[in-house]
Amino acid sequence: MSYLSNYSFSGENKIGFSSPTFISLFCQATRKLRKMLKILHTADWHLGKRLQEYTRIEEQKLVLDEIIQIADQEKVDLVLLAGDIFDSFNPSHEAVELLYKSLRKLSNNGHRPIFAISGNHDSNQFIEAPDPLAREMGIFFYSRFDSVIPKGKIESGLEIINSESGFVEFSIPGHSIPIRLILAPYATELSLKTYLGEGDREKEFRAILSEKWSNLADRYCDENGINLFMGHFFFIQEGQPIPTNAEPESERPILHVGGTQALFTQQIPPQMQYAALGHLHRYHAVSQKPCPVVYASSPLAYSFSEADQEKKVVIIEAEAGKPVSYTPIELKKGRPLYRVKFEQLQEALLWLEKHPYCFVELTYVTEQSIDASTRKALLKAHDGIVNLIPQIKNPRAQEDLSLKAEDLEKDMLALFQLYYQNSKGLEANEELMEIFKEIISTEENS
Repeated sequence: MSYLSNYSFSGENKIGFSSPTFISLFCQATRKLRKMLKILHTADWHLGKRLQEYTRIEEQKLVLDEIIQIADQEKVDLVLLAGDIFDSFNPSHEAVELLYKSLRKLSNNGHRPIFAISGNHDSNQFIEAPDPLAREMGIFFYSRFDSVIPKGKIESGLEIINSESGFVEFSIPGHSIPIRLILAPYATELSLKTYLGEGDREKEFRAILSEKWSNLADRYCDENGINLFMGHFFFIQEGQPIPTNAEPESERPILHVGGTQALFTQQIPPQMQYAALGHLHRYHAVSQKPCPVVYASSPLAYSFSEADQEKKVVIIEAEAGKPVSYTPIELKKGRPLYRVKFEQLQEALLWLEKHPYCFVELTYVTEQSIDASTRKALLKAHDGIVNLIPQIKNPRAQEDLSLKAEDLEKDMLALFQLYYQNSKGLEANEELMEIFKEIISTEENS
């Protein structure tokens, strides 16, 4: 209401509610509000994801609630979820339940539309299975290159105006400007084999997608609406090398034979005002041309390669025919991941005491190997040590751990202890040795 803040609405020589001036100002303000669309871009939820033996489902509940709160506080009109909704093709019941409950709240009971595409971790059939029911709540799942979202109007007033494979145009109550969205879920050369010839598959794959997106944009995306792109691929600027380890450790890679090759930001049609991407877990803008091409990041750090990353969602403000503005908002829920290194046990224990709510990859610098008492003290001090890695600083000590010919004369238990020290840099604990004894006993008696 900043348009009206300089006016009084009662008293002598003031502007009244029924005056033409007030009505004109009110209409101008209303039109202005209706032209601006607020969008939340998120991706790579990986519901059901584990960090080795540790479940992350409780953290995922917390961070999805945080995303819902951000959407409410920012008065978001539209949500884009850019793939890798689940972590596996067959998600757990708990992960599925979390998705449906979270999307229902995020959709504001059908008044805030959500468009979600599949990623390389998602099963196409599983993602689209609830679509008919979800559509009634303003939630639209899109997982296949040739899928078509049905036209029509739902109870909330949202209307699908135009639709064909890879595209949807819709209107939202309270907004006079139509929204156009090109949908590019993850696809492989195999899934597009019907469209590919026998030539250069990589080049042809890019050409098919480029032609598809360009044709859609030319037919539907003029400056009288808001034009958006959402995809789940690996995008780079043409001519730039692909960085080493560009895909996170926790991500199933797509840059391989039979998967997809890197796509170029130049393939995104020039009519687009914002490209909402998923797949890479680090927040970053790949390019500002032809529009902001942005990876929103995953909501949690899912591997130790992501330990130093801030996790975000992106809020976009868009109007027809104008460049968008976008703002990343940091997500703060969930356990942070740390990679730390220590040489002194007390120093390590003190750090662990000061950082109770996290997951840790701890490298311990030692002359030979991490002895059983040190290992026990570290693991007892913290319940989130995922990896305990010895760093042998004496190369000769490492050589001493290797098996020699004369070692073969030792008994089986001693040989196992030597092997374990050599391969792990750790002394096998009592529990492990007891298990090994049982195995030996079983073999001897069989």
